[in-house]
Amino acid sequence: MATEPCWDDKLPSEEIQKSHAAFDGELGDVTGARAAAEGFLGALARTSLPTAQEHWDDILLVVTELAANAVQYAPGPFELTLRRTYDGVHVMMHDTSVTSPEPRPFHPSKGGGGIGWYLIHTLCDEVSVVVHDEGRQRGKDIHVFLPW
Repeated sequence: MATEPCWDDKLPSEEIQKSHAAFDGELGDVTGARAAAEGFLGALARTSLPTAQEHWDDILLVVTELAANAVQYAPGPFELTLRRTYDGVHVMMHDTSVTSPEPRPFHPSKGGGGIGWYLIHTLCDEVSVVVHDEGRQRGKDIHVFLPW
């Protein structure tokens, strides 16, 4: 019995050009955002391996930090979008706060963080923040570009 070949018209690389996930903004959503990013990177690696292993880890770390900041400083839902670029990965995090992130002093003896925004700027090739004061998408978009 003959069967027809089974495939679709999309190339594998076309299927993983972009990933989008929305979250309620609960503490567990930080893990969900990291898992969504890992799924995107896994699919991306099937057609385009990272040029260095640390690129994978850096992207996961930045996504985790952005998601944690969204939960802590911008209560409410947040959205994560990852997109393949020519030489890397564009990560965009949208949250409900109209306040741009600012570096905070780091006091290791007192705890309480303070290194996240520095870490993001260190690992990323480019970082920008776009604030939306009005409309349905009120909040901000944080755009970061990382090598792949």
